[in-house]
Amino acid sequence: MAGSIPPASGQGARFGRKKGQRKKPRKPRSNAGNSVPSGSAGKTQPPASRGGGGKIDATAVMPPASAPEAVITPVLATAPTAEPEGPATWQKPLSPLRHAPHYRQAYAAIDLGTNNCRLLIARPSGEHFVVIDAFSRVVRLGEGLAQTGHLSDAAMDRALAALHVCAEKLRKRNVHLARSVATEACRRATNGQAFIDRVLEETGIHLNIITAQEEARLAVLGCHILLEQGTGPAMIFDIGGGSTEMVLVETGETVPRILDWQSVPWGVVSLTESIGAIADDPQARAAAYAEMRRRVDDGFADFCERVSPMRNAARGEGRIRLLGTSGTVTTLASVHLELPQYDRRAVDGLVVPADSMRHISRRLATMTPAERIALPCIGRERSDLVVAGCAILESIIDIWPADRLGIADRGIREGILRSLMAIGADPRSPKRTEAA
Repeated sequence: MAGSIPPASGQGARFGRKKGQRKKPRKPRSNAGNSVPSGSAGKTQPPASRGGGGKIDATAVMPPASAPEAVITPVLATAPTAEPEGPATWQKPLSPLRHAPHYRQAYAAIDLGTNNCRLLIARPSGEHFVVIDAFSRVVRLGEGLAQTGHLSDAAMDRALAALHVCAEKLRKRNVHLARSVATEACRRATNGQAFIDRVLEETGIHLNIITAQEEARLAVLGCHILLEQGTGPAMIFDIGGGSTEMVLVETGETVPRILDWQSVPWGVVSLTESIGAIADDPQARAAAYAEMRRRVDDGFADFCERVSPMRNAARGEGRIRLLGTSGTVTTLASVHLELPQYDRRAVDGLVVPADSMRHISRRLATMTPAERIALPCIGRERSDLVVAGCAILESIIDIWPADRLGIADRGIREGILRSLMAIGADPRSPKRTEAA
């Protein structure tokens, strides 16, 4: 959920509490911010996962500012605090910043995923925004989760170290509104909520564990402007560390409408760990890649069947569109361009032949770990996970066989920022938060 940032001293007013009075802490609620109407979720694939999917009839991706998911809750606090039961506004002591124009306000989004911790801070600029600070670190929060069912101490320590950096940047930038979310690793881990509580206590960051539905919605909101022009349904996907979301949308004059979606618990980390160690020979690598493909295909089987009528109609009319947002697609796009090092300006908004991405995927899957490490833009950090991403990408291209693939180096964080700026720009919204 969105949240306000208290002053560095931690002082501020909440629901009329007296200064210095502390509210008895209680466990924050998770899976908040679901923008999908209740009852719209379909079957979970596979049954053991916490993913989901289902038809969402003409549901707008961008909710009005007064929707329940726009409730403002704290993102930085000096002690654990309870989330209000109903809509409420955080108010701070008066300061000149309180009356600053909307375009001068800073907004922030934190996305704590299974593999990465990312922060983006921006100011509005017309219909878009200008980034004023950013941070990204590989934390591998979901490392070992597939085997143990819980977050390891080492993984939580890595994530906390990154979140401490984020908290300091939030304070320095005088952020007006912020929202911090956690995704599949915290959804699945038995100690996910305990970790969220620890983050709040140690960093002051109020993370919300969002649903797969909300994760899909935010990804679409953050990257849909990079869809190629056209009519009819288009597919947007997000390959994460712990899950992958596919979202079928209908584009219009403003934001797209979600027609159908599916989330499966196969991301680059979870799929890699589910396969286990792979022997260093061509036959073992081929067998492991085929098994990855099989598991992803099984996970999306119901979704593939549901979207087949729209896929066939769009393909017959030559207007099938596909857009991907994830480290997998940006990495493979860098390989396609033969970049000596990653360059966001060259990759974000690029459109590449889908056959080229499929060829690169199969080539990477046959390489030894040392050969992948030697490739620019992959290196040691991505070498062990990129093969799983390739398997997921090939399955997606099979489901929605577009000739061209759009590449987006943007997603959940940008979706959060657009939502926050819509709230912050509307002075009529009763849920607006103003910073000290």
